[in-house]
Amino acid sequence: MLFPKLYTGALVWVTAVLATPAVEQSSAAPTATVKNGTYAGLHSIPYNQDYFLGIPFAQPPVGDLRFQVPQSLNSSWVGTRPATKYSVACVGYGSDDSVYPELSEDCLYLNIVRPSGYASQNLPVALWIHGGGLTEGSGIDQRYNISFIVKKSVDIGKPIIAVSINYRLSMWGFITGDEVLQSGVANLGFRDQRLAMHWLKENIVSFGGNPNKITIWGESAGALSVGMHLTAYGGRDDHLFRGAIMESGNPVFYGSFGGWNRTSFTTAINSLGCSSASDKLQCLRQIPFATLNTWINATQSSLGWQPLVDGDFIQGYTSLQLERGQFVHVPIISGANSDEGTAFGPVGINSTQDFLDKLESTLPAPFATAVLSAYPATITYGAVPTSLPPSDVLPEPFGSSYRRSAAYYGDATMIAHRRLTCQTWASNNVHAYCYRFNTIPNGVPSSIGATHFQEVAFVFNNKGGLGYPPVSVDPFSGEPQSYKDLSDKMSTAWVNFVYSGNPGSFWPKYSLGVGENYVFDANATKLGYVEPDSWRNDGISLINKHNAIVYSR
Repeated sequence: MLFPKLYTGALVWVTAVLATPAVEQSSAAPTATVKNGTYAGLHSIPYNQDYFLGIPFAQPPVGDLRFQVPQSLNSSWVGTRPATKYSVACVGYGSDDSVYPELSEDCLYLNIVRPSGYASQNLPVALWIHGGGLTEGSGIDQRYNISFIVKKSVDIGKPIIAVSINYRLSMWGFITGDEVLQSGVANLGFRDQRLAMHWLKENIVSFGGNPNKITIWGESAGALSVGMHLTAYGGRDDHLFRGAIMESGNPVFYGSFGGWNRTSFTTAINSLGCSSASDKLQCLRQIPFATLNTWINATQSSLGWQPLVDGDFIQGYTSLQLERGQFVHVPIISGANSDEGTAFGPVGINSTQDFLDKLESTLPAPFATAVLSAYPATITYGAVPTSLPPSDVLPEPFGSSYRRSAAYYGDATMIAHRRLTCQTWASNNVHAYCYRFNTIPNGVPSSIGATHFQEVAFVFNNKGGLGYPPVSVDPFSGEPQSYKDLSDKMSTAWVNFVYSGNPGSFWPKYSLGVGENYVFDANATKLGYVEPDSWRNDGISLINKHNAIVYSR
């Protein structure tokens, strides 16, 4: 699972239901005719945008289609259907989903926002895939408001269309087990995303989009998802996208493909009365939704469900695929935040022995000792949080050896793979633009730093903090103008990349040898700077050399 373990203040991901601003309708609703029929959307006068909301891209995965590979739509209609309301979110388990009045299995829908007046043009398209540990989240989350970035694209004269999607989560989308592998129904959430891409390829032209200029884009588990599509089917290029953006996630799994819980499926069938069924998956398909949902909710944290190497969608350890150059060779943006480790590392690390004990709980003893050497007690440059002086010792509950530990856990979860990805693209002569986000938003203490997820509001140009209060705080409130200026800079760079494959002249392509990152920093001159991507090299190199043999990914 991929969930921040610290600081619920800025990382609570509870949201309201809508992911676009309020709509004032004009008399003429926008329409679009796709392969199956015609949809009527909404027009926003304040934003001068057209919204097409809650469009299905697959048959509902219910009944006999539960725990099945998503199926394409197989019906058409005469007349016009409304696309004026968001669908419900997919069933998920966590704060992202706890505020929604309804969650459903029937959730495979997408939303399209286009600038008005471009219906007959071939605009580039950004497809957003949300994060949430593959266990929670949705495309209707207000923090992922795609209207703002579409508006930014028009403002800079490079208009794009933006799309958000839902996909199945937790056991519904990432069920595990030998029977699952034998039946070919692993990685269903990733397959949902893939079918949405096929739907866009076939239909986005009807909305004014160019099917040959689609960029897939995600954060955290959404960025992992993007990475899995770059390596899917052995790296086969199905020409579904021409670029990819990964924020804190990459083509190398942040977990372990070898570490999945072999007892989860057995526990499920025993608990739900399917142990004696000849077709245990079919038996699970017949369990009433409320019964299965309640059981998953109660057991999610103890069992866990995850992606699997299935010999099909995921054909092996993707770190080895990258070594062999087996990935879709398209330009990328790939980055991570300076202090990812404060979200994923344990607290209470008061000594070298505490650190070693935590390492040996998941790693072979000799390798754990090697990690200690690579992340020494005397760590200076690169101690996490990186904004604090190297000599600072954090108080309880963190511990006196916490900062070296947090550096390792951030690298092992997110940052090492970001560097490996950038190096791999450069060695294959494919453009990569790599970054480090180094700004601490309002409400996040210095002991947490520029941690996981904090770049999202900046990239989405969500300068009003929509979707954050009252559960969290507006990331920009009380901060200097440079914070909003940084948001403009980042969202412009993302739009530029979607539009042309190049985020801007300020940002160098990653090169062989010691590549360079662009550091986004609201407190720096020009809101950022270029740095050599060489910090914490001993630890990061150690992790990347052992991705397959130690981490099983």
